[in-house]
Amino acid sequence: MYDPVHLRTFLTVAQTLSFTQAAGRLGLRQSTVSQHVRRLEEATGRQLLRRDTHSVEVTEDGEALLGFARTILEAHERAAAFFTGTRLRGRLRFGASEDFVLTRLPEILEGFRHQHPEVDLELSVELSGTLHERLDAGRLDLVLAKRRSPQDDRGRLVWRDRMVWIGAEGLRVDPDRPVPLIVFPPPGITRARALDVLERAGRGWRIACTSGSLSGLVAAARAGLGVMAHTRGLIPPGLVRVPDRAGLPELGGVEFALLQGPGGGAAAEALAAAILSGADRLGPGRLTA
Repeated sequence: MYDPVHLRTFLTVAQTLSFTQAAGRLGLRQSTVSQHVRRLEEATGRQLLRRDTHSVEVTEDGEALLGFARTILEAHERAAAFFTGTRLRGRLRFGASEDFVLTRLPEILEGFRHQHPEVDLELSVELSGTLHERLDAGRLDLVLAKRRSPQDDRGRLVWRDRMVWIGAEGLRVDPDRPVPLIVFPPPGITRARALDVLERAGRGWRIACTSGSLSGLVAAARAGLGVMAHTRGLIPPGLVRVPDRAGLPELGGVEFALLQGPGGGAAAEALAAAILSGADRLGPGRLTA
């Protein structure tokens, strides 16, 4: 038997790739997190995580367990909801950043609607910067978006990754000419990051395309109009990382978080729990030093 508590701890460590971050999210001591993982490895007879003082990596057996863990925890939550007799109702205004348009977020939302049919879920897809503004203004109840900066620790960490430069395969970036940029309009967080690192590196740039939708940016990039800053684990089909020999400056890491407003109540908590449980379906979330 696999203890659901241990499975949830393992799932959280796999998503954050950090025992410290997992402990913070779950409200546990780090030693307790380690104990849960160890007991789960004893129960399976397999090594699930490979870790040292600097990094945590999910093993092949650990990746296999992730799917089973989600299924077990989802069934456990459905059973608990059925027998407690609690039915969530009301309006829930949820905002997700453009980054998740092409991921499996719709599957998580579909599962939530099936489990809570009396919740009126309203979805807004916007730039992360816009979502932060709407949440602060009280026009959204729950937001899944990039954190504004490395110093921003608001909300609950969902996963982390690196930002990279991407473009059409075979695209050549001329080092003697301004970098052609494909960007979201302000207040796009990736736009601000791209301009900032280029300015600090002393590289000239020009705006080759601006679009408020990810599909518009992807179309421009596929046409070879320029390069765009994007999350490494969410690179759209038809685009590739710009080779290091292009000499573009490092963009650094990015963190995605769930931020909740005061009006969401139990429905927002339930959707947040569903997203956190299925965070590995949104992207790989691999951040290295």
